[in-house]
Amino acid sequence: YFLIFAVMRLTKPTLFTNIPVTCEERDLPGNLFNQLMKDDPSTVKGAETLMLGEMLTLPQNFGNIFLGETFSSYISVHNDSNQVVKDILVKADLQTSSQRLNLSASSAAVAELKPDCCIDDVIHHEVKEIGTHILVCAVSYTTQTGEKMYFRKFFKFQVLKPLDVKTKFYNAETDEVFLEAQIQNITTSPMFMEKVSLEPSMMYNVAELNTVDTAGESESTFGSRTYLQPMDTRQYLYCLKPKQEFAEKAGVIKGVTVIGKLDIVWKTNLGERGRLQTSQLQRMAPGYGDVRLSLETIPDTVNLEEPFDITCKITNCSERTMDLVLEMCNTNSIHWCGVSGRQLGKLHPSSSLHLALTLLSSVQGLQSVSGLRLTDTFLKRTYEYDDIAQVCVVSSEVKQ
Repeated sequence: YFLIFAVMRLTKPTLFTNIPVTCEERDLPGNLFNQLMKDDPSTVKGAETLMLGEMLTLPQNFGNIFLGETFSSYISVHNDSNQVVKDILVKADLQTSSQRLNLSASSAAVAELKPDCCIDDVIHHEVKEIGTHILVCAVSYTTQTGEKMYFRKFFKFQVLKPLDVKTKFYNAETDEVFLEAQIQNITTSPMFMEKVSLEPSMMYNVAELNTVDTAGESESTFGSRTYLQPMDTRQYLYCLKPKQEFAEKAGVIKGVTVIGKLDIVWKTNLGERGRLQTSQLQRMAPGYGDVRLSLETIPDTVNLEEPFDITCKITNCSERTMDLVLEMCNTNSIHWCGVSGRQLGKLHPSSSLHLALTLLSSVQGLQSVSGLRLTDTFLKRTYEYDDIAQVCVVSSEVKQ
């Protein structure tokens, strides 16, 4: 061949770490080892025994490539002959398990390449798949005699998974959904977590619960240093509320619903950036049966033997119209005020109504609100609702 082909991965250097060798002054070497470390130009002054360095070292191997990072490579084609080579075409493709990508900056051929001259190119690719990747570099050219030559080289490397992401959903008594995201660093080096955010679906608004207000300023719950050490796990919490146009339908949604996706940005070593986006997160909507009863308002603390008001919301989650009758049954501690057995009228599918109810407690302490009964007169079916909420009952003297 007339041409020599070289491919080198472009990575940033790393900090040189020295291995401290020391001993006590009363040992045979005395202060010799300590003095050598102090004179070593690669150590940090005042911290010679902490394996910290001030010098940079060039990469000694191919290194690890993680999902979400940018793979950069330098490609060079050098004319090692004493003849002029014409019509040189350099092509770089990246073969993954699912697709083949063209990474060449230009698809045009170079007219000629003189002896001891070279063609250089730098390729970049944001890695979006894990597993085996093959960089296929091909070169075609024509010699002075008109002979067409062609050769190619293969460079195989593995793309590893940098983070382990687990999600949990918690359904509140209201239509709110809480998402807990557990993110674990499964690499061998610390990460600077630049951003972890949730992009909600069109149905929800999201509120991040990962900050606290300190002296009027928002501060991360993880502190000012957001480094994630190898194999460490961090929990992020988000609250999703249905938008106004979907609020009425949120209680009757069934099956699998789309919540949104996580967007994670981090930096490693000397500022190398990585980014991952999860697929659309889905959750199974909780089943409420035919009729859902939820509390809209209820006081936290009430006085003993004094009436207090609550507001209930009744939603028809079935596909048929209901004719409902409300019954209120007293318990040992909770007593309902009002008329039991009253007609609520017809409730169409996916419709809701609000009820203002009054009750009182005859026992102090944390009491459970129970005893509501809804009867559908069409099917003669009764729905019982107990332990729908708790309220703290205190004597009037204690509350004052």
